[in-house]
Amino acid sequence: MSRGHRSRPAPGFTLLELLVVLAIVAMVSVGVGFAMRDGTQTQLEREALRLSALFESARARSQVSGVPVRWRVTPDGFQFEGLPPSERSEDDLPQVWLDADTTASVAAAAVAPAVPADTVLLGPEPILLPQVVTLSSRTQAGKNVRLATDGVRPFAVQADTP
Repeated sequence: MSRGHRSRPAPGFTLLELLVVLAIVAMVSVGVGFAMRDGTQTQLEREALRLSALFESARARSQVSGVPVRWRVTPDGFQFEGLPPSERSEDDLPQVWLDADTTASVAAAAVAPAVPADTVLLGPEPILLPQVVTLSSRTQAGKNVRLATDGVRPFAVQADTP
C-alpha cells in the first residue's frame, strides 16, 4: 500500500520558520521603540507648552488679585514671585522642570527697566511688554525652543530660527 502512495508533509510551519518570524517581529519592535522615544527637542517643546500654560495661569491670577507677578529662573528650576497665597496646595504652581536637563533664559531686550534680568513680568496689567524666554538643553548645545508674547496675546511656542 505504501508503494504507490507518497506521504505528504503535514500542513503548517516548521519550528525554524516560526523562529525566523519571531526574530523579525522582535527587530521591528525594537526599531519602533527607538523611533517613538522622546528626543531632546520634543522634551523642550513639551516644557515650553507647559510653561506657557503656567504663565497664563499666573497672569490671570495676577490680574484678578491686582498683585504684580514675576517669573524668574533659579538654579533648580524657576519660581513665581508675588502670587497671592492659596488656600489649596493644588493651586500652587510648580517650580521645577519636568526634565532636569532643561534651562531657561530671558531675552535681555524684553525685560522692563525695573525688572531684574532673567525675570518675566506677568501682570497685573492686561497689556505687557513683549517678552521672550528661550528654553535650552544643558547637555545638547543648539537645542532651543522660544516662548514669546507680544504683550497682548498669550505666550506661544515659536519656531527656532538658525
